[in-house]
Amino acid sequence: MERNHYFSIQQVVAIFFLMLFHYACTQTKPEGAGADWATYLGHPSSNQYSTLDQINKANVAQLELAWTYVTGEAANYQTNNLIVDGWLYTATPNSRVVALDGATGKEYWTFDPSDIHESLSDGDQRGLMYWQDGDLGRILTMKGNRLYALNAKTGELITSFGDSGSIHLGASMDVSGEPNVMLNTPGQIYKDLFIIGANVAEDVPGAVRAFDIRTGKRKWIFHTLPRPGEFGSDTWPENYLQKTGGAADWSGLALDTARGIVYLSTETAGPDFYGGDRYGENLFANSLIALDATTGERLWHHQLVHHDLWDLDIPQPPTLLTVKHGGENVDIVAVGTKMGLLFVFDRVTGEPLWPIEERPKAATKIDAIQTWTSQPFPTKPPPLMRQEYTEDDFSTISPRANQMSKEVFSQSGNYGAYPPPSTEQTIMFPGYDGGMEWGGAAADPGGIVYVNVNEIPWFYQLVPTKKADGTPLPAGERQYLIHCASCHGADRKGNPTDGFPSLEDVSGRLTRETVMRVMKMGGGRMPAFDQVSQSRLDAIVTFLFNEERPVNTRNKGDENTPPYVFRGFQRWQDEEGYPAIKPPWGTLNAVDLNTGTIKWKVPLGEYEALTSRGVPITGTENYGGPVVTAGGLLFIAATADAKIRAFDKDNGKVLWEYQLSSEGHATPSVYAVNGKQYLAISVGGSKLKPHPEGAVYVFSLPD
Repeated sequence: MERNHYFSIQQVVAIFFLMLFHYACTQTKPEGAGADWATYLGHPSSNQYSTLDQINKANVAQLELAWTYVTGEAANYQTNNLIVDGWLYTATPNSRVVALDGATGKEYWTFDPSDIHESLSDGDQRGLMYWQDGDLGRILTMKGNRLYALNAKTGELITSFGDSGSIHLGASMDVSGEPNVMLNTPGQIYKDLFIIGANVAEDVPGAVRAFDIRTGKRKWIFHTLPRPGEFGSDTWPENYLQKTGGAADWSGLALDTARGIVYLSTETAGPDFYGGDRYGENLFANSLIALDATTGERLWHHQLVHHDLWDLDIPQPPTLLTVKHGGENVDIVAVGTKMGLLFVFDRVTGEPLWPIEERPKAATKIDAIQTWTSQPFPTKPPPLMRQEYTEDDFSTISPRANQMSKEVFSQSGNYGAYPPPSTEQTIMFPGYDGGMEWGGAAADPGGIVYVNVNEIPWFYQLVPTKKADGTPLPAGERQYLIHCASCHGADRKGNPTDGFPSLEDVSGRLTRETVMRVMKMGGGRMPAFDQVSQSRLDAIVTFLFNEERPVNTRNKGDENTPPYVFRGFQRWQDEEGYPAIKPPWGTLNAVDLNTGTIKWKVPLGEYEALTSRGVPITGTENYGGPVVTAGGLLFIAATADAKIRAFDKDNGKVLWEYQLSSEGHATPSVYAVNGKQYLAISVGGSKLKPHPEGAVYVFSLPD
């Protein structure tokens, strides 16, 4: 008997709601920050994405300054500010923590770690950690070698945490004593654990640790520089722990909260530029590593630079997002390098989305330093910057700059990011500061990653620590070259634009006692030399002050003095101070990780003096990252022209810009208070200009 296939109204309604429920269950809500920006870079995934859309393409041109908060402190201000329940929390250039009203800038409280522990050194602190425990919110902050737990509403120390409210960051590193370990990038919080990397000296083995957030007690440790017998130890030579350190995570972490996986990106091993005593792949230096967030167990890893001799730390925290690959949704982790490369992996298995090739590299020109024969390169996406300085890259800014770059190139040559160790000056391009840098990458739920890139040439050269006849250099000069030259230069002229002052006339500006105190305690970009023996510090001061005074430097370990040291960080600039390379010098890039292609690329930043004489916009060197929003916007400061801009995320067109008082070398925060959306950026302090007072600038639409 034939049946009619009709449904009752009730059945149709039931089917509709069943389909609606199924649709809701199968749709993934975009991961990102909402009204609160409660995690460093906005979300545990480090995706720098805001779901807010009140400020959008149609109205962003109306954005205006809502309020400012002036810190009164003149130093690098790189904080990505946190906002929770309408309160904005910032770590100032001198590592004070200040709580402000997110809508008005009214100050609620301030906490100065120096009131608890005097003489702590400041680093480039980039943010804070926040955790909610019932009604109690807690802020974790750091200064020098201490990490503090604060009541989020009062700023008071939580005395049940650690030693009366703080822990020593050098403790529980599984090394002898308590080295002067610091932390400039906040960690991630998983359940009741906070997980952190570390800033360590070149002779302190790195580690990632998890602590109980209530008590401050260590729960697990993963040795990023493996101990003998651990996985990866066979990639090091005999007695390697006596000769090396580092391989820490200073650039930050990402966390898959649903799976309980934490992702970390590590630096090179020490010494940064002389690796003659650590020949091998050197796991887990320069690696992307996935760990079980509960136990610290390694799940998988990929090393992105083998046997690094060029300070090619992975400079960014990993970024988590979801893409379409092979017709399916795939959860991935992506990370950028100083070479302008993006490596992309399946978040769970660690398999690369596209093949990675091992390509041969130039051999060493110094017998005492052996290079690894190949380095990994992703086949997709393409590099986001030029991979080698060629004749096509001579400066086009002026005839004189073009001629100068041609002359230097003919003498120095270029091998890309992996120049062979040599005592001759070589062009280092891509350079030490990227490519990508520590500001991170922003990830749109559509699978697009946005990242800013530097294209600045530098110089690379090693300097012997012995005279031509093989006899040692004077003790003070030798110790200076070993410990100080990489920042202040073998010639003591320094690099003031990067915060490394000249030491040529230090005896006319400072006393011996002051210099010794700075070396022991650190300050600014200067690490503490608390692990260096007193006799060696005495030798350095004697050399700096040109004093002929006998100093005993015959200590245990002198036999490990490296025969070569790095001559110091030096940009290659023309006579006007511009990068000695054809622009662009800084770019903003949109990369489609669904297809592994570059969607668009635009210059980031402008030198108006060049534009006014007819030079197309060049872009500038840039530090600090972007934020992408559901309103279709990309916000970033970062540039040498001290502007914050809003770009159309779809095509890179500038839709709004604002002139700041100084460079905004921080990643912005996007948040809402009482239904109104705001944009915040930390401003002040610079790698490129003198340091004016730091301030928080906050923008909103007019009422």
